[in-house]
Amino acid sequence: MKPGKTLPAKLVIGVLTEERRLLSGVAAALVGRFGPVDMVSRWMPFSDTSYYKKEMGGPLFRRVFSFSRLVGQETLADIKRCTNTIEDDFSTEGNRRVNLDPGILLHSRFVLASAKDYTHKIYIGKGIFADLTLTYRAGAFRPLPWTFPDYTEPSMIGFLTDVRRRYDVLLHQKKEQIPQW
Repeated sequence: MKPGKTLPAKLVIGVLTEERRLLSGVAAALVGRFGPVDMVSRWMPFSDTSYYKKEMGGPLFRRVFSFSRLVGQETLADIKRCTNTIEDDFSTEGNRRVNLDPGILLHSRFVLASAKDYTHKIYIGKGIFADLTLTYRAGAFRPLPWTFPDYTEPSMIGFLTDVRRRYDVLLHQKKEQIPQW
């Protein structure tokens, strides 16, 4: 069987920070690079701060942006490298003040990009790995054994379910231009 065309994906980027006042500047940088936002989550507490505490302090909070334009699935590595540059732009004395987690959402799954390798992550090029975070089965997003705890929270699952509904609308409109990063 020959490879077929893949569906475009919904770009979703999580912003993790202690300094909520940075959000407007970070949002402007993301919109400048990836286009308009169509959905934004409420602030969600981030429960596991041990990994980020030394660099970013705490307590940390996450807010998630969903972008209006669909993206090609193959662009995830380039998107992650771009968000790493934005993180650097907001860093102070070599420490990040924001952590950006880009991901792509499709009907069947939500995949985050990561610069860290691990057993369940697949290398997608340019130093970036794809981390299958949630699968959509039996009418709902379902976590996997390695899913980060904040992505298993009902508020996050609810937000991503709403993003999935919006994704359906965009796919049916078929007017989207798929940008290459």
